[in-house]
Amino acid sequence: MKTDLFSYPTPFTPPTTEEDELALLRLIRSRRVGPTTFHRMMAEHGTAQAALEALPEVARAAGVSDYETCPAGVAEAELRAGRRAGARLIVHGSADYPAELMDLSDAPAVLWAMGDPALLQRPKIAVVGARNASSLGTRMARRLAQDLGVAGYVIVSGLARGIDAAAHQAALETGTIGVQAGGIDVIYPSENEKLAKDMARSGLRLSELPPGLQPQARHFPQRNRIISGLAQAVVVVEAAARSGSLLTARNALDQGREVMAVPGHPMDGRAGGCNMLIRDGALLVRGAEDVLAALAPLSSPIQTATGTSDRATLRPVQASPETATLEDRILGLIGPSPTAEDQVIRDLSADAMRFAEAVLQLELDGRIQRHPGGLLSRAEAA
Repeated sequence: MKTDLFSYPTPFTPPTTEEDELALLRLIRSRRVGPTTFHRMMAEHGTAQAALEALPEVARAAGVSDYETCPAGVAEAELRAGRRAGARLIVHGSADYPAELMDLSDAPAVLWAMGDPALLQRPKIAVVGARNASSLGTRMARRLAQDLGVAGYVIVSGLARGIDAAAHQAALETGTIGVQAGGIDVIYPSENEKLAKDMARSGLRLSELPPGLQPQARHFPQRNRIISGLAQAVVVVEAAARSGSLLTARNALDQGREVMAVPGHPMDGRAGGCNMLIRDGALLVRGAEDVLAALAPLSSPIQTATGTSDRATLRPVQASPETATLEDRILGLIGPSPTAEDQVIRDLSADAMRFAEAVLQLELDGRIQRHPGGLLSRAEAA
């Protein structure tokens, strides 16, 4: 009688030597092996070396001929590249691996880490949102990150422009973790290079991908599951109705984490996703006190959940805008709710004279409105 290749589970053996780590890295870097297949193979064979030896036969049984596992030289080159970049490898099952990720069915097999890995052992909250964030949105992200950091939480986000960058920057002194979509040594977007260097010194950066790999569209949803998986809760500050932030919120629901959102003006597209989350059951957040009050019952270890949730219908990623003219940048920071003109100038680091000229032109074009007290808002469409 033919024996099923996956019929006899073997207890997982955590890696203890460099040879174990190399075998584990070879396994996850082998063709057609993603996190789910990796964990299945490890559960069935116990060690990465045993799984590697079984992989060609598993591939043949699946109809893939001439299958070859990742060569040792490729994995060794990745280890050298990571260490040259100043990063260290954290493998699934090791003492440094974050406990919050351990029980996820698609937990990353390896994490390249740059910075202070002790931050992984502290309680964490994710703060995410729009790349084209408004002035009010970035201010809210900063305030949340600062207040939650003072309360003892590490802030997790995705090192993107906008809300992510604002949250990381505000939490540098208290602790912040950035999960990257590309290799640990590839900073995207490039405008966050200084922030990324600061985080390598006083925070932590993580990536499950090989060093040197440029981020691609498919990497961002993979990154988002790690952001939500690390955190006790995900707070969405600004998000369009179709955005990567909502994908992170969906991951959080599936993983059994709390989802929270900051409400926004109904006529501001950047508030559409947050308002939808609140409508479908997410906690409405007015400030850090709302987050802290909701997390009080979650002080015990996180219990993960399987299956999907029907609390919200979420959709995948939307491309972020590129740099624009000063007029477009001004419009990008204001919405239907009035915003202080001085705050917009500070957010843009703009020359006051050029800013005044741009605002006057936008006002003449009927695209913005002035309000008493030095406030600006987008003009309502006719």
